[in-house]
Amino acid sequence: MKPLAPAWRKAVRLALLVGVLLALYALALAKHDERERIREQPVTLTPGCSDKLARYGLAAGATYVSPYALARTGQAIVRQGYSEEDVRAIQRGCNIIDDLQGQLAADPARERWNATRFVRGTHTSCDHCHQGIGDKQTAAGVPQTGSLSLAGSWVMADMYDQFTGILLPYELRQMQCYINSSNGFKPNIADDLIRDVTAYGRFLAAALDLRFGNRYPEQGIDEITASQTDKRGDDYVRGGALFREKCARCHGPQGLGTVVDGKVLFPAVAGPNAFNLQSRNNFSFVSTILPGFICRNMPLGEEGSLSNQDCRDIAFYVSNLPRPAGDKQGPLAALWQQLMMRVMPPLIRTIESWQRPGEAVGNGA
Repeated sequence: MKPLAPAWRKAVRLALLVGVLLALYALALAKHDERERIREQPVTLTPGCSDKLARYGLAAGATYVSPYALARTGQAIVRQGYSEEDVRAIQRGCNIIDDLQGQLAADPARERWNATRFVRGTHTSCDHCHQGIGDKQTAAGVPQTGSLSLAGSWVMADMYDQFTGILLPYELRQMQCYINSSNGFKPNIADDLIRDVTAYGRFLAAALDLRFGNRYPEQGIDEITASQTDKRGDDYVRGGALFREKCARCHGPQGLGTVVDGKVLFPAVAGPNAFNLQSRNNFSFVSTILPGFICRNMPLGEEGSLSNQDCRDIAFYVSNLPRPAGDKQGPLAALWQQLMMRVMPPLIRTIESWQRPGEAVGNGA
């Protein structure tokens, strides 16, 4: 067979290249159309989001009046309303905060924008830190101090970040959660996942009548420094005893979380499903944030029952349990943490079974 002339070979290669580019373009159009269909579909709310959004009176219309603000102030504060598209975005954002892993979704990949591609492990959900589906409140309906309110976070606007040294807008602060608290990967800033969570945070700020430039007690974490204690020093042994007494009934004796019938009831605070060493929740990285979160939000139903020193001791203990390395620890630290996460839990269970042969030793999962 006579070989093709050079000009023909070039033409064939060019045709193949054009064909591949057209195929990729067609695939991109198909994905775009699929995402547009998802945006237009009615949203099936989680039970928690159904109650919350109904309580805040979310509905499409020319104006919006918050029932929460009306009940607390006696004034009807009229704001710009929401379109049908806005309402669906807010609903999807609420679902993502309440159920990031899609455990309550019929089709998690579509209904949660395939959010699990940005997280490692099976426990992570935004609601574990941003409790109350983003705006935890007391029994009297007062926002919980230091509860990482998404509404409070939204009105912070662009915020100086002392760890990166730059101004971080709301969307980029979300990315930090995926990278460190979820031990995962950074979404694209234009991803629907980011857009819908932003829409939900903005709606919460309107529903709670929060204003830009004001400081609210529910913003961020009410941090606890060593100077706010009796200065006994942070103690691993005291922290371990307190963890077994106050925390293990939910998070498991080794901090590996509690899973029943495949659903996470209480998240892991150690092991492969927990936040990583680079997370600001990690006491060894930032020694004030996790103690503040514990004191203001834990144990559930007993918030405020722990002393500042108790919270620092628990945080010190928890952060010394094996967990994934972060993005700055390097391969040796990552390998060591992986080894500890695989070796320590079964070893501890075996030792406990020897010490208490007549008792069943649970693994928290």
